[in-house]
Amino acid sequence: MIRAYKFLLRPTVRQAQALSEMLRDHCSLYNGALQERRDAWRHPSKTTVRYGGQSAQLKEIRAFDPERQGRWSFSSQQATLRRLDKAFAAFFRRVKSGDTPGYPRFRGVNWFDTVDFPRDGDACRWDSTPHDPTTRVRFQGVGHVKVNQHRPVAGRIKTVSVKREGRKWFVVLTAEQDQPEPLPATGSVAGIDLGIANFLADSNGDFVPNPRHGRRAAAKLQAAQQALSRFPRVRQDKRTAKHRRAVDKVAQLHGKVRRQRLDHAHKTALALVRAHDFIAHENLKIRNMSKAPAPKPDPDQPGAFLPNGAAAKAGLNTSINDAGWGVFLTILTAKAESAGREVIAVNPRNTSRTCPECGHTAKENRPTQEKFHCVSCGHHAHADTVGAINVLRAGLVRRHADTA
Repeated sequence: MIRAYKFLLRPTVRQAQALSEMLRDHCSLYNGALQERRDAWRHPSKTTVRYGGQSAQLKEIRAFDPERQGRWSFSSQQATLRRLDKAFAAFFRRVKSGDTPGYPRFRGVNWFDTVDFPRDGDACRWDSTPHDPTTRVRFQGVGHVKVNQHRPVAGRIKTVSVKREGRKWFVVLTAEQDQPEPLPATGSVAGIDLGIANFLADSNGDFVPNPRHGRRAAAKLQAAQQALSRFPRVRQDKRTAKHRRAVDKVAQLHGKVRRQRLDHAHKTALALVRAHDFIAHENLKIRNMSKAPAPKPDPDQPGAFLPNGAAAKAGLNTSINDAGWGVFLTILTAKAESAGREVIAVNPRNTSRTCPECGHTAKENRPTQEKFHCVSCGHHAHADTVGAINVLRAGLVRRHADTA
């Protein structure tokens, strides 16, 4: 199995400058390769440029610009070109499936924050000074950078990446490990229902409250963003000291909310994995759930529109994004795999409208957001608990069908 590790880097001033220059030059390479593809397709011949042809040009590019492109790792530049190739592959896949295509865009320097090194030992080296008690990672053109290694790394290092978040630098490792020993069996199964009022409800009647990290930080974020909006939109090197501090303040607040959300997701997922052998959850289409409602043209007045509930839906979308369901489900699946647990996603259709006692399904069974009252048999329960019970039953049925 593959596991990722993320550690804080502590570069010197000169090393931080070199890391910034590396990101800048890789961003320039990415944008140049994108421009070449656009120009080739706009030509009357409709030429298609692929990764192989662009990768073959790297030798000439490095020889032409030895002070910038020639300074960095050849394999990391190939990884940047593969990144562009994946963006185009995803674009054509969306076109074919009828989704919103989203043509690959040029990246500004502030929006290009990661450089990948495909193999440890090729222009990069994790733990480059094993004789020193301080862990260091070496990057070509940068040198040996100190690493705040807060936990041991197990397995064989596959890839190394350097990432910028605000003014901080991180190294991200992927390591290939043997399948760990599964946790002892508990004999317990559970279904979970994700929500807004409560972050999670399980089939046993327990609830995990929604911390609402984004809402709690909303006032500070609003003040910081208003302060930032007073400065003109200029390039990074044109900003004043006050402008840079305003940018850093917004980035710090967003970073804190992101870390709080991740911490909550990790702790909640770990508690579920330790307590249950089998976990079923709803297969939620979160992107579709958080879309803005389509406008409703007024048939009686051309050019006018009827109310479509966009204001109320905007608040719901904010709450959905603040809960972080997608991140939580990804973490839950990864932890379950490491622990030898089983996680199954089921269709959420009518899970909160079906009575777990008699099986009657009706919209009237759920008179409010929290209450469930079956109009057929009179069963009373919390609506989220009912949803979790039905999710568990659907998950067990699907598991039995898969193993049959």
